[in-house]
Amino acid sequence: MDSLKCLLFVAVAAFTVKVSFQGPNQHRLYHDLMKDYNPLERPVSEDSQTLTVQLGLNLVQIIDVDEKKQTLTTNLWVQMLWDDHYLKWNESDYPGVADVRFPDHLIWKPDILLYNSADQRFDATFKTNILVKSSGSCTYVPPGIFKSTCHIDVRWFPFDTQRCELKFGSWTYSGLSVDLKMLEADLSTYTANGEWDLVEMPGKKNDRSYACCAEPYPDVTYTVVLRRRTLYYGHNLLIPCVLISILALFVFLLPADSGEKISLGITVLLSLVVFMLIVADIMPATSDSVPLIAQYFAATMIIVGLSVIATVFVLQFHHHDPNGSKMPTWIRVFLLNWCAWFLRMKRPGEERVRPACHSGEGNVSVPTYGASVGLQNIHYSTAATSPDSGALLPKSQSSSLEPELATILDEVRYITKRFRDQDENESVCSEWKFAAAVIDRLCLVAFSLLTFLCTIGILMSAPNFVEAISKDLVS
Repeated sequence: MDSLKCLLFVAVAAFTVKVSFQGPNQHRLYHDLMKDYNPLERPVSEDSQTLTVQLGLNLVQIIDVDEKKQTLTTNLWVQMLWDDHYLKWNESDYPGVADVRFPDHLIWKPDILLYNSADQRFDATFKTNILVKSSGSCTYVPPGIFKSTCHIDVRWFPFDTQRCELKFGSWTYSGLSVDLKMLEADLSTYTANGEWDLVEMPGKKNDRSYACCAEPYPDVTYTVVLRRRTLYYGHNLLIPCVLISILALFVFLLPADSGEKISLGITVLLSLVVFMLIVADIMPATSDSVPLIAQYFAATMIIVGLSVIATVFVLQFHHHDPNGSKMPTWIRVFLLNWCAWFLRMKRPGEERVRPACHSGEGNVSVPTYGASVGLQNIHYSTAATSPDSGALLPKSQSSSLEPELATILDEVRYITKRFRDQDENESVCSEWKFAAAVIDRLCLVAFSLLTFLCTIGILMSAPNFVEAISKDLVS
């Protein structure tokens, strides 16, 4: 029993001693490495030697693309790898210690910054430890929320593709002291954005010389290529605008007697102005280019404005004063003959479409009432002086009836003239109203064609219109 206890004590002691080697070795290693280490000294064996830093990015998320402020906000992990000549050790001298970690301010690290940073602190990285292996290889991966400047080209909005650059480089070391080697961007942990699709993220190393210094300064520039997802804008802006532009065509189908043609046109115009203000609030205040959707809204507003003007002419024709000027011959030929024939419109009271080459005046024939025609041409005389009267009445009696017959005849002629004038006025009004109906139909056809061509021509001019629509519909 005593031997068993002794054996157990020896085993526990052995395990305890083995684990305790880790602490003293790390302590001794830290002490040995930092004894003569200077974080201000570039860690190379010779001062003329160039230190190479491998630089890469791990894109985690596209947080925001601000069109008005022209900025891109991303969640990035910056990867930096280099060899430190003064941080090497033999693992056999420090058993169990293959790597150590240093705070970033205790050892040398490259002063690599985002050149086109728009952050208030400029350097938005979170300071993490630097992993150092026995070979002297140093790995520094600081994460951060980076806000960078980005020129947003809104010409094809909302079917646009944006290219935002992330330019990283040393702030004080030239290429003779610290050289950069580009690593491919890592997109394995990328989280998709609801508004933008990440197309690609290529990188390129550049050697540039600045006015301050003659030696070249290398940088690694990654280009984030983003394509806007159009489902939101299509559902909330494009579809309502298309429906409003179609609604504007119903102005020409609304009867002129309803008194609502102008009101409908003005209402549609104000609706477009509201949508255009929404787009203007989203877009940056720039004069470099006009957004595609703003071009479409402007074209639609012009079409609706012209439709209101055309409606004014239609109402002027429809309510034309019959006592005013007659319809000019060229208007009658163009509207009542050619346009009516082209639009297959029949005049009131006609059973078929009149040929376009009809040379008549186009006036509706005025009907006659009873004996009005005879009253205009017959010369009335008394029965006493007429040879064919047969002396039916005595001379004294027929003479007394002449003033009464003359009065009755004048009244009949007056009534006949009133009826004839009314028929002529109705004929003139009918002619002007038919001309107004022809203009309405002609404008309906013309503006429908113009709206269709503007919608297709402007929206499909975007380079990736078909691709964006098909992708959003599939998703």
